[in-house]
Amino acid sequence: MALVVADRIKETTTTQGNGSSYTLAGPETGFESFSVIGDGNKTYYCCTDGTDFEIGIGTYTASGTTLSRHADDVLQSSNSDGLVNWGSGTKDIFVTQPAEKAVFIDDSGDIQPPDGTSLKLTSTAGTPVLNITGGGPNGIRFHDTAGCECC
Repeated sequence: MALVVADRIKETTTTQGNGSSYTLAGPETGFESFSVIGDGNKTYYCCTDGTDFEIGIGTYTASGTTLSRHADDVLQSSNSDGLVNWGSGTKDIFVTQPAEKAVFIDDSGDIQPPDGTSLKLTSTAGTPVLNITGGGPNGIRFHDTAGCECC
C-alpha cells in the first residue's frame, strides 16, 4: 500500500454522518476520478460542503468506489480536527497536499521539511550542507567536493 498524490482528482459524495468511508459518486467535469490513486493505496484528501471541511489520509477501494476515513487519520477539520458528522447534500472531495505534510524550497533555496528543520543546498564555512540526527546500523557515506570520502 503506497501513499499516492496526483493532480486534478475531484469527485462528489453524498455520504452522511461520520462513518468509516466516503462513497464516491464519480469525477467532476474536467477532473479525474480517485481510481487514478489505485486500489488499496492511500492519499491525502479534503472533503467540504462549502462550510465544513475534513482533511485527512484515506485509502481508496475500487470495489464500491470508496475512500476510507478514520479519526486517527484526520489532519485538520472544522470539527476540532475530528471526523465531521456530515448532513445531507453533495460535498466535494479531492486530493490535496496538506501544508503540514508539505516539503518545500524556502526563499533562501533550502529544503524545508514539515518538522521545521532544513536541508541546506549550498554551504558556507560553519554551515553544514546536511545535518543528520539519529543512529542505527546503517552508515552514511559522504564525499566532499575535493573527492575525499569520510564516514
